[in-house]
Amino acid sequence: MERDPFKEYIKESELDTVNRGYVWSTAIGLQAVDGLKPSSYLIDTAIKNIEGKITLKEAQNLIDTYYEESPASTSDDDRTEEADKVASRIAQILSETAFSFSPLEYLSIHKKLFKGIYNHAGKMRTYNITKKEWVLDGATVVYGSASQLKATLEYDFSQEKEFSYKNLMMDEIIHHLALFISRLWQIHVFEEGNTRTTAVFFIKYLRTLGFNVTNDIFAENAWYFRNALVRANYTNLQKNIHETTEYLELFLRNLLLDEKNVLRNRTMHISGYFSEKVDIEAEKVDIETKKVDIDYKKVDIGSLKFSKRTVHHIEILFDEYGYNRVFGRSDVMDLVGLKRSAVSKLISKLLETGIIEPVTGHGKGRYKFKRQLFVIYKHL
Repeated sequence: MERDPFKEYIKESELDTVNRGYVWSTAIGLQAVDGLKPSSYLIDTAIKNIEGKITLKEAQNLIDTYYEESPASTSDDDRTEEADKVASRIAQILSETAFSFSPLEYLSIHKKLFKGIYNHAGKMRTYNITKKEWVLDGATVVYGSASQLKATLEYDFSQEKEFSYKNLMMDEIIHHLALFISRLWQIHVFEEGNTRTTAVFFIKYLRTLGFNVTNDIFAENAWYFRNALVRANYTNLQKNIHETTEYLELFLRNLLLDEKNVLRNRTMHISGYFSEKVDIEAEKVDIETKKVDIDYKKVDIGSLKFSKRTVHHIEILFDEYGYNRVFGRSDVMDLVGLKRSAVSKLISKLLETGIIEPVTGHGKGRYKFKRQLFVIYKHL
């Protein structure tokens, strides 16, 4: 029998425990950019893989089988299935070293992530889009024209291929990387899934440049990453607002240089309202509302007063979830460190005052902040 010619190729082995933990935390964290949260089953399955009890392929098979066999009532929301499957696929892609810096690779990653989830997986959109952004006070980024997507994508890739990082200082490298990834994201090649695709592609690309992207920055700050991309692509001269990569560069400095810059979504809001600081000396504070858009309902809670501790909890929650992400009781428990009964009281209070509202389609007991700007003032 002739020798197998393929045995001389080295088969990639499973990542070690630390790296498996990294790829899973990143894969799961990136679902937050679309307000998605994977199921507990996905978390349990990921842990088994991280601990080496099952392979990554086996983990993916378990997730696929789970949704094939589970009745519709098992999942309260179809997007939970999306979050689980996409997270497992991101983990798979990030565990592989193979990569090609090309538009085809970019399209291929989208197809791998969303095959069977979106019917347009791996395909460029055919119509123009707008998206209201919380960080832009309801305005939208001007995305790439549908008729020019292919040409624009190829142009950006060719420009990056021709660019030389030789003899650049690290500050210059980070600034250029911020420009490249923000321009790539601005094209918004796909109907959905652009940020997750861009993040996965970017991580793979950074590895080819010699960066060891193995920390939890993406996992913990995925929503910040998206908002930073938005701010890097928005200009409004009448309001003296200019596109800036400063927030994206802070993110990259934490990611690539292990710096500890504070990454807060509220600092990026173009209104400046959320940069207000809470006066911790105040016993009570008022929360007043301002309208983002004439279509948003204004909630009258000016007469209500909260303790400074409650205000602090509200601030922490809003920093983490903003207007677009949903959360539940267990999320609040983990984030602010309160017991179940205290969290239930906090959620009830926020519901009663109209600060948050229940949402459907994300499972039972899920909430989000109402579309209104509130500023925390010192009580006089």
